[in-house]
Amino acid sequence: MHQDSPATDAFRAARDHLLGLGRDLDRASDEFRWPDVGDRFNWAVDWFDVIARDNDRTALWIVEEDGSEQRVSFAEMSRRSDQVAAWLHGLGVAHGDHVMLMLGNQVELWEAMLAVMKVGAVILPTSTVLGTADLADRIDRGLVRHVIANASDAPAFDDVPGVDRVTRIAVGDAPAGWVAFADSHRASSTRPDVATATDDPCLVYFTSGTTSKPKMVVHSHASYPVGHLSTTYWLGVRPGDVHMTISSPGWGKHAWSCFFAPWTAEATVFVYNYGRFQPAALRDQLERASVTSFCAPPTVWRMLIQSSLGERPHALREALSAGEPLNPEVIGRVQQGWGLDIRDGYGQTETTAIVANAPGGAIKAGSMGRALPGVDVVLVDPVTGAIGDEGEVCLDLTTRPVNLMTGYLGDEARTTASMRDGLFHTGDVAVRDDDGMITFVGRTDDVFKSSDFKVSPFEVESVLIEHPAVAESAVVPAPDAVRLAVVKAYVTLAAGVEPSAETARAVLAHARTGLPAYERVRRVEFVEELPKTISGKIRRVELRQREEEAARVGERLAGEWRDDDFPGLKG
Repeated sequence: MHQDSPATDAFRAARDHLLGLGRDLDRASDEFRWPDVGDRFNWAVDWFDVIARDNDRTALWIVEEDGSEQRVSFAEMSRRSDQVAAWLHGLGVAHGDHVMLMLGNQVELWEAMLAVMKVGAVILPTSTVLGTADLADRIDRGLVRHVIANASDAPAFDDVPGVDRVTRIAVGDAPAGWVAFADSHRASSTRPDVATATDDPCLVYFTSGTTSKPKMVVHSHASYPVGHLSTTYWLGVRPGDVHMTISSPGWGKHAWSCFFAPWTAEATVFVYNYGRFQPAALRDQLERASVTSFCAPPTVWRMLIQSSLGERPHALREALSAGEPLNPEVIGRVQQGWGLDIRDGYGQTETTAIVANAPGGAIKAGSMGRALPGVDVVLVDPVTGAIGDEGEVCLDLTTRPVNLMTGYLGDEARTTASMRDGLFHTGDVAVRDDDGMITFVGRTDDVFKSSDFKVSPFEVESVLIEHPAVAESAVVPAPDAVRLAVVKAYVTLAAGVEPSAETARAVLAHARTGLPAYERVRRVEFVEELPKTISGKIRRVELRQREEEAARVGERLAGEWRDDDFPGLKG
């Protein structure tokens, strides 16, 4: 009979307590304490391998667009990751080494993530769409010693300086200079006995870089593996569930909802790989797989409501969104069609989920919810430093939550700046009402002033999306001699809508409804798509720069419609 370690027992007790209080946020917030897993903890060994013993339930289920699929049980995943760990160890992957994983949603990704953790090395998840320059930057600044990538992506590394000093492992037909990942199938299944300290680095994530060069966020064997207890609570996922999240590997949200949280809950991770998004095909998969909890970025939810939602998938219990704030219009449409509230969640690469609409709680339109158990959120005036009901979202470091990063790799100055004055500064601005509900206002660098009033792009975008012609929008300041700046909206249109003067007038007229004068959209431009990071966040910085350049040269942008183009709208 196996006897679990004290660390495993502490982790399980904390998880079970949270799950038992899943629909009572007040009690969960009062009673939850982060588990003390001691000085030595490795989630892949002390948790995953424990729940995988003799467990034939499906841990990972991947379906391809052509209908082919793979299912891997918990027991199989545990054995296979042990084998990969032993093989990697034999190749020289050592405790503390940085290993870049550049893989898609494929079984090898999950095998490799567990295996790298088991040998005490550090995972650097990386998007598969990066070019040579970005890869060179990540290998250099990320101190990468080993790379695991698909053979089809190997050419992207050819011109990376110093790549010959890196162990290169290819999934598929390995080119010259690369080792075949398939060789791992001939390795021993006895993994090396490596002890990892709880505060050892476990993952390094590159931020999505909406405004600057990507930062490198370091998480320990506690901050993500243990810290994702908050995410597990928010998702509402339970043992035996089938959980699906639409997310690309390489970004923190993938680890949130396709790795740590569902497997912490002993649920199945379900993945549907598609080339082109088809709402009907997604609904079919949700139905066929009996998905119980589904999380998608706002872009996917907006595309779903632009199509016909159809009937709610029969097993679906939890609908969730994260990545960017979700507009009230989208929440309302899904509630009407499926009878489910989409529960928004908020966090950063630097944290796990810290604010969310918890299972069973009341939903306030536009709000991202309340602080999650184990997290002390304060709102700080960025000018005075006073704590109140509006300001920058910060975490109180006097009760430092487990689910906060260790720091930024190789950037002590930025780490110190982010954790100054006894607070972790997120750079996001929000307001909190009397019920503790927190509503996102914007990034500190996205909020701007018009006529000396503060404008929240999110508030304006939430009004814009209520118009049937608008599929998606991004609001930025357009320099103006009188008002300092006026509100400009870049809009992608719903299918079948023409980018005409009539459409522009209708959108501008709609955007005057329910908004104060200083927030009225005074300029609109229709675009095929909005600039976004690889993780799907809108790069408003690019649009702001476009407006500033046009103002500098004194030119009106082609394709732009202004309120004074339409008699009766001006004012």
